[in-house]
Amino acid sequence: MAHLFIKDIKPGININDIYLVTQPVLRPTTKGDLYIAMYLSDKTGKVNCRMWQATESLYQQIPSEGFVQIRGKSELYQNALQIVVNDILVVGQDKVNLADYMARTEKDVPTMYNRLKEILGKIVHPQIKAIVEAFLYDKDLMILFCNAPAAMQMHHNFLGGLLEHTLNMLEVGEAIYPLYPKIQKDLVRAAIFLHDIAKTKELSYKAAISYTDTGQLLGHIILGTQMVARAADKLAAAGKPVDGPVLDNLLHIMVSHHGSYEFGSPKLPATPEAFMVNYIDNLDAKMNQTASLIENDNSEGNWTGYQKSLETKLYRMRVLEQ
Repeated sequence: MAHLFIKDIKPGININDIYLVTQPVLRPTTKGDLYIAMYLSDKTGKVNCRMWQATESLYQQIPSEGFVQIRGKSELYQNALQIVVNDILVVGQDKVNLADYMARTEKDVPTMYNRLKEILGKIVHPQIKAIVEAFLYDKDLMILFCNAPAAMQMHHNFLGGLLEHTLNMLEVGEAIYPLYPKIQKDLVRAAIFLHDIAKTKELSYKAAISYTDTGQLLGHIILGTQMVARAADKLAAAGKPVDGPVLDNLLHIMVSHHGSYEFGSPKLPATPEAFMVNYIDNLDAKMNQTASLIENDNSEGNWTGYQKSLETKLYRMRVLEQ
């Protein structure tokens, strides 16, 4: 039987299928009974799930991240889709087609990676070029870079998403540099390439996208600056030191690229290059996020449901013929 994808589930449907379960939690109801709250997902989306009349022993059987066959029914709760599960059975990874559960970029990875290297090849400053090449020449790291997602949920949360997001940002930079002739392009190019490089360490993506312990403890901004600092140390040991101001400016862009303390940046942008990378990053993330939300939202009519991350509903009616 063909898999029923999350995006195709409507309220009131009886469901008997396999999904990826994550973040199961055992909770008491107001009456003292136990229920299990969890997420079910596949490559098309994620949905809240509840299993009433649960037990501690049943909860212990459910993996924190793994595959389960569920039997239940979909419903609307507070205007959002959820699934109420009656029966649940843990199944092995060998029983599923991973392609149904792990979304992957629709673009050609080798083509994207070659274009990324082409743009980075425009860097002429020898010290910045040396830092960038230290990462590009690390074959094992680049394999991870080409396969990693760019985020767990918010944007480009699919295999190959990190490469796609990084290349999109590089392309935006190439398009707008002529408008801002005083911008230090090599700093921007290098910072775009490296700003999320530590997503390769922050995220795990073997069966589902989740945080590694290191990623949860430190995050990709700190991990990324550590990676760049180590690369600079190796260059210095080889007799090719990077000037302090050059390294400081590159690292500043990395630590400020989220743009605000609220979003996890330990420093606010304080150079034109840092502002440029922050805005390019936010632009590409928002464009991917809005397109994905519009495509996968289950609401009917011209508007999606309320999107908490954007603090708005999205109008999805296309008004122009293209």
